[in-house]
Amino acid sequence: MTRARFHSLPESKRYAEDESEYTIVLERYNTVLDELFVGTDVYVITPLWTTEAEVPSVEPVTGYWKSLLVEDDPDPEFRTYCHLLAAHRPWQRGCIDDLLRDTADDKVAGILITDTRMQRIHHPYDGGADVFLTTREERDQMRDRHADWLASHPSGL
Repeated sequence: MTRARFHSLPESKRYAEDESEYTIVLERYNTVLDELFVGTDVYVITPLWTTEAEVPSVEPVTGYWKSLLVEDDPDPEFRTYCHLLAAHRPWQRGCIDDLLRDTADDKVAGILITDTRMQRIHHPYDGGADVFLTTREERDQMRDRHADWLASHPSGL
């Protein structure tokens, strides 16, 4: 896999301040997601972090996939688990706009959107998105289409 990183606002601005900027953020996220997944099904994977091995029953959990022990401290009170929830759905532009907006505002993190074979992955974060593609050619074509969304820093970050 190879990665491209896109910023969600002009001049690498990190957070939207008004509705016109949220429109830009969602347009950029959805444009790339459409290029990756139009006409296909996707998994929307959401992490739930806890200190308990079991998924909390108070949380409305749908699409439970698996749990990972992240921090294996000898003291059970200090262990950390990441429970992954995977919602399977047909990709449709705008279908996860609420989640993308919360991601842009840093209210949620660690979201992954992937095809059902997990060959292409879109990882939005506050300020942009990392896109993992199968080949360098595919990555380069996507970067060229959205060159004005790339960071101006030589490292691409």
